[in-house]
Amino acid sequence: MERILSRREASEAVQDHGWRYVLGTLQTSVPVRTLAQAICVAADAVTVCGDDADRHLRVDVRPHLAVFTLQSSEHAAVTDRDAELARLISATAGKSGFLPDPGLGAGAPRSVQLLEIAIDALDIAGIRPFWKAVLGYADEAGGGGPEDPLVDPVGQGPAFWFQQMDQARPQRNRIHVDISVPHDEAARRIEAALAAGGRLVSATRAPAFWVLADPEGNEACVTTWQGRDPQDVS
Repeated sequence: MERILSRREASEAVQDHGWRYVLGTLQTSVPVRTLAQAICVAADAVTVCGDDADRHLRVDVRPHLAVFTLQSSEHAAVTDRDAELARLISATAGKSGFLPDPGLGAGAPRSVQLLEIAIDALDIAGIRPFWKAVLGYADEAGGGGPEDPLVDPVGQGPAFWFQQMDQARPQRNRIHVDISVPHDEAARRIEAALAAGGRLVSATRAPAFWVLADPEGNEACVTTWQGRDPQDVS
């Protein structure tokens, strides 16, 4: 039986194999030179995952890289089987001369990441059905309650989640972007945002997340897995 891993367990299980734990998934990329190579690397990964490929593995294939994501579709979380598959994929890619790299390859502008759109709401149960319908989204596996995110059923768009408000805040944007990055990427991303004219609104919940704002006050959060459980505070 698969065991769901804690955030720290998931991160430590794969970080030496070129993967990172990001927003409930394991992610890496394999830089390549051609689309044909990317397809071959993806095919090798599917083969080594065997019957578990359909339940755990997602691949985004591009002419310059293949991005791999592992998560148990049954649990909507990372399990010990996902960690095992990550190590197998890395070993198989390495034998073919390709190295998994969560930085998306030398000189890449960013690391692997996942995006979420957060909507502040007074009545989450009242607005969630609208967003589910207008986006054509679905409930996350095992979800469906007001606090659960909505996800793209074909895996192309970012997840939407709803943040409970106690009172209306008309002078503050009600929708913001969460950029979930590897824990060792957050500092560089924040420094870049500040250098580009942003400001730090709050770091009280760091390293779980930092709240940043653009020069007009529109907010975005840079988030990591750290600091979300007592034992994960570093």
